[in-house]
Amino acid sequence: MDDKKYWVGFNLIKGIGAVRMQGLVAYFGDLESAWGADPTYLAESGLGTKVVERVLAARQKVNLDQVWEKIQSQGIKILTWQDSEYPARLKEIDQPPPVLYIRGEYLTDDLFAVAIVGTRRVTPYGRQVTEELASFLASNGITVVSGLARGVDAIAHQAALKAGGRTIGILGSGVDVIYPPEHAKLAEQMMERGALISDYAPGTPPDASNFPPRNRIISGLSLAVVVIEAGETSGALITAEFAAEQGREIFAVPGSILAPQSKGTNKLIQNGAQPLLNVNDIMQALDFTRIGEHKAARKVLPTDETEAHLMNVLGAEPLHVDEIRQMADLPIERVSATLALMELKGMVRQVGGMNYVAVRESAGEYQAGK
Repeated sequence: MDDKKYWVGFNLIKGIGAVRMQGLVAYFGDLESAWGADPTYLAESGLGTKVVERVLAARQKVNLDQVWEKIQSQGIKILTWQDSEYPARLKEIDQPPPVLYIRGEYLTDDLFAVAIVGTRRVTPYGRQVTEELASFLASNGITVVSGLARGVDAIAHQAALKAGGRTIGILGSGVDVIYPPEHAKLAEQMMERGALISDYAPGTPPDASNFPPRNRIISGLSLAVVVIEAGETSGALITAEFAAEQGREIFAVPGSILAPQSKGTNKLIQNGAQPLLNVNDIMQALDFTRIGEHKAARKVLPTDETEAHLMNVLGAEPLHVDEIRQMADLPIERVSATLALMELKGMVRQVGGMNYVAVRESAGEYQAGK
């Protein structure tokens, strides 16, 4: 039986998030051992008394084999931190979701993504800007990410699909629970040319408390977040806060100082967000004008001796560029330039502070292409 069923099991338990899941893996080595562990060892791994009690209760109530079979029958794909297909950009954020549930398909090209978020009470002005921006991005090979909510979110998804592009919806419910229900048809279309993603287990209802945390995934999957329209207490502003914490670019569409829907976006601009005055602004700021070159570079198999040498130095543990230079015994300029190209190819990933890790599937590609 797939080890992932134990990830799902712990994901079902309230109080076990990224930090505690990491503690369990570090202590037990794998979650199958943790699931069957004695309460004493669970406590030693970092779980508090109440959480240990919940684990014991879950063991009695939850039939993991049945849960797993149901997930499989629904065509839901599960990715954990340990999977090479886990979105690289999301893995970079603080406390990334240990488990992702996916309907549809997340592709490597979805690394080139921009989030479009905003109010549910969209104005004609907001609708026009959302349609133009989502259509423009999708037409240029950039995946549009949003939250499948009414208003700006739905318009962004629809425009991206209409333009023939890809779009991803991040849900505040299980991926098998479409909310709002009137977006069921839209969700089906998105699964054909994109994906629905959630870190909530299948069957989870759309509780109001689920939506603010899911916004960290919207920004985490994206290179930039664009807020079209947002009131002063809009959830879109929460997404912008996560984006700032994650080091993502934040754009806001300026609007009338008299319009309630523009109070939040105008405040973002006042606080340092880039005003989006033209759809080309985002392309230039993120160097998306060279997206074709970037995507082509990712598909090139390494043949350079320096790349092969650096791949032998790098592994799953982050190494600083100075350590890489020392271990490779190469000039720093050559190491830096090669790492930059290797990152474009998807062979390595920078995980912050000039620290790099090897991307496992790329290492496999190299051996196959040798």
